[in-house]
Amino acid sequence: MNDDSIGIRINRFDSVLFQWIDTDDSGSLQTLISDYPQMLGLLGKSLFQANFTDSSAFFDNLKKYYSEPTLKSLYNDALTFYAANSPAIIQIEKECSYGFKRLSEMFPTMQIPAVYMHVSGLQQNMIVADSLLSFSIDKYLGAGYPLYEKFFYSYQRKGMTPERVAIDGLYAWLTSEFPYQGKETDLLEKMIYEGKIVYLLMQAGNNYSFQQITPLTEDEYNWCQKYESMLWKTMFNRKHLNQADVMTVSKYFNPAPSTFISEDAPGYLGNFIGYSIVSHYMKQTKATCENLMHNNDAQDILKKSKYKP
Repeated sequence: MNDDSIGIRINRFDSVLFQWIDTDDSGSLQTLISDYPQMLGLLGKSLFQANFTDSSAFFDNLKKYYSEPTLKSLYNDALTFYAANSPAIIQIEKECSYGFKRLSEMFPTMQIPAVYMHVSGLQQNMIVADSLLSFSIDKYLGAGYPLYEKFFYSYQRKGMTPERVAIDGLYAWLTSEFPYQGKETDLLEKMIYEGKIVYLLMQAGNNYSFQQITPLTEDEYNWCQKYESMLWKTMFNRKHLNQADVMTVSKYFNPAPSTFISEDAPGYLGNFIGYSIVSHYMKQTKATCENLMHNNDAQDILKKSKYKP
């Protein structure tokens, strides 16, 4: 990875918060209040649906939440794994620097966020707000982390690795910059939207593969390629492309195995077909990424893609 990047550096809100939780250090509390007011507000809203960061009750709730023994142990493990200047941190900063530089080249007016880390207690993966992106590092301690086995299925755990932090962060930022505006009952619109985001990530990342972005195993990806024609025909024959209900549409983007299609079908089938359509469209039209994101006509993209698996 070259050094021609914008130099993303992670703001360690997570470390300062833990220092206060662990020691009740007043200096750490003052640093939180003075240096991280936006993160405190966003975390409070995420955890407690409240943003009263100027009240003693808010900080009492915060300390009580993170002092729960299992969560505090998880927090400590996360900080140990993602120690300052550790290989994991260096790699995340490199990938984010490279990715956001590429995105700024594709979209010159796109704002590049300040990047933070926090611990959510196995809740959301990312916090995204105006000019801010924060990674919940307790969700990325590796698929074999013991606590995960109590709360997550195996198909979920395979995406809870340090290699996914930057990818998920870039994905979260793109979906906030380009929110979905289609109908939740229109599978074609949803597939092409997700296909666009995957396409942008593959352009922005340093040799990201579809399997890394989704994530799928190599065998699962090969299954999608082998049965792509069958998948497309099934969507058409079942009238799912633009006449499905919300629950049916959502199944196509679920990480869980797609047993409603086939017993051995993996998850993310909608992302796979969507990316295939979008990549065909870009080859056929030679459109820029900006052109792609400004075209919200799914039928037009499908037609011009000449997609025929």
